[in-house]
Amino acid sequence: MEKLSRMIAGEILMAEDPGAAMKKWREIFDITQSDLAASMEITPSTISDYESNRRESPGIKVIKRFIETVMRIDKERGSPVLQKLAIEEKPNDAFEVRNFSTIVTGIDFQKMLDATILANGEMLEKKKVYGYTLLDSHKIIMDFQYNDFQKLYGSISERAFIFTNVSSGRSPMIAVKLAPIKPSLVAIHGLKKKDVDPLAIKIAEKDALPLLLLEGELPKIKETLSKY
Repeated sequence: MEKLSRMIAGEILMAEDPGAAMKKWREIFDITQSDLAASMEITPSTISDYESNRRESPGIKVIKRFIETVMRIDKERGSPVLQKLAIEEKPNDAFEVRNFSTIVTGIDFQKMLDATILANGEMLEKKKVYGYTLLDSHKIIMDFQYNDFQKLYGSISERAFIFTNVSSGRSPMIAVKLAPIKPSLVAIHGLKKKDVDPLAIKIAEKDALPLLLLEGELPKIKETLSKY
């Protein structure tokens, strides 16, 4: 069930509405708020607050406990839902990690890709970028592993996260906000500036992360990055 655990975690982390995603999975497993709360040793009102977004989005530890609990309850019932949801393990192609052969500053990165600065441009000059991680926003929802954040950084955390197939920018920034380690900067690709969710920019500003918008063709972007 490891694949299923990763899928649920990724969906909650990347969801536009994490609370609604948690509620969906609780209902799929046919567990009441009271039963879930009792098993997690928290109050039903806490579960309700998460699901209605009255409480701050759940962190990795809460999501992990949530998944472990719904699966344990289902196993105690004879695993009716887990048997229906059993899925085949597949290679993770949601992201790829590349390192640069030279040190690149944030401003160098922005200029080489002719990126539009959405937030914290004044920080780019002091940011060091030793590589980048290309993340497919669609695939990562299915394949992301909540306990494998370190894999996204390769050998060093000072890198750029480039999210592709982005629809609004909100989900990638929520995922980065919840991450235990922050990249040097974040770039989003696949939309126009007018379509960027203001919340994505606010999260970047609050977390002091430079946020860039890439509007060129992805193969061309990768070709440019391969020169460094």
